[in-house]
Amino acid sequence: MRGLLSWPLATLLLLLQPWETQLQSAGPRCHTGPMDLVFVIDSSRSVRPFEFETMRQFLVGLLRSLDVGRNATRVGVIQYSSQVQSVFPLRAFSRREDMERAIRDLVPLAQGTMTGLAIQYAMNVAFSEAEGARAPEERVPRVAVIVTDGRPQDRVAEVAAQARARGIEIYAVGVQRADVGSLRAMASPPLDEHVFLVESFDRIQEFGLQFQGRLCVIDQCSFRNCQHECVSTLAGPQCPCREGYDLPPDGKSCQVKDLCNGVDHGCEFQCVSEGLSYRCLCPEGRQLQADGKSCNRCREGHVDLVLLVDGSKSVRPQNFELVKRFVNQIVDFLDVSPEGTRIGLVQFSSRVRTEFPLGRYGTAAEVKQAVLAVEYMERGTMTGLALRHMVEHSFSEAQGARPRVLNVPRVGLVFTDGRSQDDISVWAARAKEEGIVMYAVGVGKAVEEELRQIASEPAELHVSYSPDFSTMTHLLENLKGSICPEEGISAGTELRSPCECESLVEFQDRTLGALESLTQKLAHLTARLENLENQLATRK
Repeated sequence: MRGLLSWPLATLLLLLQPWETQLQSAGPRCHTGPMDLVFVIDSSRSVRPFEFETMRQFLVGLLRSLDVGRNATRVGVIQYSSQVQSVFPLRAFSRREDMERAIRDLVPLAQGTMTGLAIQYAMNVAFSEAEGARAPEERVPRVAVIVTDGRPQDRVAEVAAQARARGIEIYAVGVQRADVGSLRAMASPPLDEHVFLVESFDRIQEFGLQFQGRLCVIDQCSFRNCQHECVSTLAGPQCPCREGYDLPPDGKSCQVKDLCNGVDHGCEFQCVSEGLSYRCLCPEGRQLQADGKSCNRCREGHVDLVLLVDGSKSVRPQNFELVKRFVNQIVDFLDVSPEGTRIGLVQFSSRVRTEFPLGRYGTAAEVKQAVLAVEYMERGTMTGLALRHMVEHSFSEAQGARPRVLNVPRVGLVFTDGRSQDDISVWAARAKEEGIVMYAVGVGKAVEEELRQIASEPAELHVSYSPDFSTMTHLLENLKGSICPEEGISAGTELRSPCECESLVEFQDRTLGALESLTQKLAHLTARLENLENQLATRK
């Protein structure tokens, strides 16, 4: 009841009317002002057909309460499951009738629930100026409404925080089986105004009424008890705090500013304020080091790692984003530095493009930022050409590979989702002859025979496969155990000068051992030849 008393009068009046009447009355009586609004709709297999139809009607009804137009509210809709699909972008329609027609023609994807991927797509694509979002300097509110009925199959907290940091206001609407913790991780503060949980799709209209009330341009500060001051905005009444204070989840009372935002904390992954101090956290599977700031990585040995990423048109843009995220997860467990692990990235389709060579970046943060900036090529799948480029160029000293005399392992990792359009046998064999340890990661329609041809022996350790891009993350542990120097191929590798005394003695011992073995084999072969000559002489 207390929540109802805090709603604007417009919302309370709407609640007293039947839903059909509300749809008719909500339109012209509520001026919403300019806004870029994107609906992010869960169309996973758990959403049954009649429930999806209810959600479709909800979207159409909500559209009728908006002032739609080029200079008013622009609307975009994306749906997601294991992949993301743009139903129509912000720039597509200026008439409500066209939007409704596109929504009524919407066919659900009926696969998994990759909510984090959908948020990333909304942030990077749906709210881009190319898709119709207005420039930041125009200060037009950007609002995302996420409607989901289940637990995400990927992580949402980090990408949602990035979206909010870019100025996107997120409403999280959960239906039936939705995970409340995930909704709270996605939504903007104050959470009590941005997180909604309804029992069924039949009751999703309750959110529609509240959302409509928040969009009305009226002086709503009379309904809000702010500690310092209240400001009416298009997205509702806001309670800004004085300098040195932060607004907590209740959106009203101000508290001392988050120390993590006010100091140079130096945390590698995440900073968490605790009273008058703070502490650093590491991602799952990694531990905080003794300095209290950095997270453990592969500590032993060094690797020159070149990643060959399939950018053919069969991959599709949203899956290419998944591949980039997967690559960055690999980077997370490597000790990237000029003296440690060096990473280069090559993308291939009908042609080959070096995105960045081994010697360009000296930190994991720089590598990850460069990976996210890679643009999808599309076109064909010339894997053989990519392998040739890797052998001839990527592992050259000019590109940043360390000299062979330093004995630094060279590792090639190929991502592909289909059959190569050229021959791979020659350059796959050449790569291994050059001493490059090859790994092959296949997704979807990748051909097992080609993966085995690319990879080093034994195939069980060097070939990985996932049926689709959304489930690639389970391959990480396998790759970590193989690539990570402290657990895999390069355990204990040291960078030593070949002219050091210990190195010379070690080389001499190995050489003498090899010569002794060769002498024994020659003696054995000589004895067999003498025996054969004696047998021939006896027969004569």
